[in-house]
Amino acid sequence: MANKIYTKTGDKGTTGLFGGARVSKDDVRLEAYGTIDELNSFLGYLKDGVEDDNISTLLYKIQNSLFNAGSILATDPDKPELKMTFDNAITQELEKAIDFMQEDLPALLNFILPGGHPQVSLCHILRTVTRRAERRVVSLSELVETDIEISIFLNRLSDYFFVLARFLGKQLNAKEIIWTSGN
Repeated sequence: MANKIYTKTGDKGTTGLFGGARVSKDDVRLEAYGTIDELNSFLGYLKDGVEDDNISTLLYKIQNSLFNAGSILATDPDKPELKMTFDNAITQELEKAIDFMQEDLPALLNFILPGGHPQVSLCHILRTVTRRAERRVVSLSELVETDIEISIFLNRLSDYFFVLARFLGKQLNAKEIIWTSGN
C-alpha cells in the first residue's frame, strides 16, 4: 500500500517547516515560499507550450532554482545545520538571456498591455506573480534573515519574463498591444 498524501497534521492551521518547527499557515514565510510554488506551477504551464529548446532548457533551470529558493525559505531558521544558500549563477544566466533577447527586439517606446498570444499573456502572469513573490520575500526579510540572492534572483526573473513576453510575441508574430491612456 502506498503512503498516504494526507497527514492531518495541518488540520488545525499549522504546518511544519523543514527541520520540524510548526508555524501558522498564514505565516509570512509560508506566503513567501507558497508564492514561489505558485510561480513555479505557472512556469511549468508556460514551459509545456514553448517549442524553442534554448528557452525551454532555461525555463527548466529556473524551475529548479525556484524550488531551491522555496526549500531555503521553508527551512527552520533555528536549525543552522540545515542552512542552505542560493546559487546566484542562475541570476547571471538570466541577465545573459535578457541581453540576448533584447538584441532582437525593437526599442520599447510605449507601455504595453498583456495579450496578443496565450504564451505572451502567460509570461505577463509570471512577471506579476514573480513581483508578488519578491514582495513576500522582502516582507520576510524584514522579520528574519533571508538569503539576499533569492530577492535578487526574483527581481531579475520578473525582468526576464517581461522580455520573454516580447521575444515570444515576436517569434509568434503577435502584435504588441499598446496602452493608451484615457480609454
